[in-house]
Amino acid sequence: METFFSDNLKLFRKKKGFSQEDLGKAVSLKRHDIDNYERGIIPPPENMIAIADLFKVSVDTLLRVDLNKLSPFGLRQLEMGFDSYVRGTKLRVHATTVDSNNRENVELVSHKAVAGYTAGYNDPEFVSGLPTFNLPFLSREKKYRMFQIDGDSMLPIPDRSHVIGEFILDWHDIKDGHAYIFLTRHDGIVFKVAYNEIRKKKHVLLKSLNRNYKPYTVPANDIIEVWRFVNYISAELPDTTATHSEVFQKVEELRKLIAS
Repeated sequence: METFFSDNLKLFRKKKGFSQEDLGKAVSLKRHDIDNYERGIIPPPENMIAIADLFKVSVDTLLRVDLNKLSPFGLRQLEMGFDSYVRGTKLRVHATTVDSNNRENVELVSHKAVAGYTAGYNDPEFVSGLPTFNLPFLSREKKYRMFQIDGDSMLPIPDRSHVIGEFILDWHDIKDGHAYIFLTRHDGIVFKVAYNEIRKKKHVLLKSLNRNYKPYTVPANDIIEVWRFVNYISAELPDTTATHSEVFQKVEELRKLIAS
């Protein structure tokens, strides 16, 4: 069986900025032990476990996964503790695509692809068939995806706009009052302003920017993916026409601000 331990050890050591001597001290080994392991000698189980614990990954990952082939985002998932072997489950991003330089693409989930995405979000073949692109202002260390929204619930962001989301690994990081794209089991893709009530009530409260839509809750176990809203692209200008009551409300808020 092919193993990748020596190459993975070098990769993690260099990412941490360790010399061979530094790494040896960190796991109570000598420098020449680390040098031997990086040359291809497989360490005894107790030493392998000590190294895996230091880098917070599993022994299986160090042995079986060629980490040099991971995209920057995939490697970052491991460094943040999202190791599928350690967690006993698959990572939440099951499928992604990279360009010729191994950089994460931004995949486009158009209006026509939304229904298929609900079932195919973890299918590498489906995801690889989505249109892809890159934007220079997006971080190379993060994972982004673009979704075409449907409807007027998030006005002034127009119907059929394309919203870009940054993948959220830990749903406890959802921040109150921020906009997110959710992939849910029952409602498919929804774009809303979120209020995180997972710790206390096991759900997320979702609100629309359009006040004609009532807030509602989504159970945490109904959520499949979460993407933090970053930007949007639209061929239409937002509708900024305000009603008389909205104008009056804004004037009243300004009056109180000046008077305070």
